[in-house]
Amino acid sequence: MVQMVFWALTQEQRLFFWANRRPSHQGLNLWLSRWLGTITHTGGATFTLLTALIGALAAPGMWGTAGWKALAAVAISHIPVAIVKRKFRRLRPYQALAAVHTCKKPLCDSSFPSGHTTAVFAWLMPWLLVDYALLPVLLPLAMLLGLSVAWSRMYLGLHYPSDVTAGAVLGSLTSALVSAAWSSL
Repeated sequence: MVQMVFWALTQEQRLFFWANRRPSHQGLNLWLSRWLGTITHTGGATFTLLTALIGALAAPGMWGTAGWKALAAVAISHIPVAIVKRKFRRLRPYQALAAVHTCKKPLCDSSFPSGHTTAVFAWLMPWLLVDYALLPVLLPLAMLLGLSVAWSRMYLGLHYPSDVTAGAVLGSLTSALVSAAWSSL
């Protein structure tokens, strides 16, 4: 059992360092740093809550309802994130590992789970469920956004792969439950 845990931790660190690396090509490095340094903010509370509220108030019909669902899902998903972060005081990668690339103002609270990844996945799901005919167009865009936020959290040295995976699952699950409860009203 100890060997399995050690193996899993080693693999997670390898995956983290792969996501945290900087490309040797200067142009690609600059583009990637700008993209991930910007897109990470779409997982923040300000972006997810504000855009959900704007959608709820301004969008017509089912799109407005999706805004309300996204707002509720993001707000509700922050509760388990706050509880788990307090219970599992996991150091962020830049605090625990050597040679980690990090952002200018790194966070200091617990890394598990990723709140940004939780929020963006909680925010995305209601928009995907509005019109199933649009799913072939919306799903790739949603995956690009969600996975970019998740990758950005590792790229910036703030989260491990298990942090962002747990965040994606928690956000998606919360959003699915909110949407299911909303439908039963």
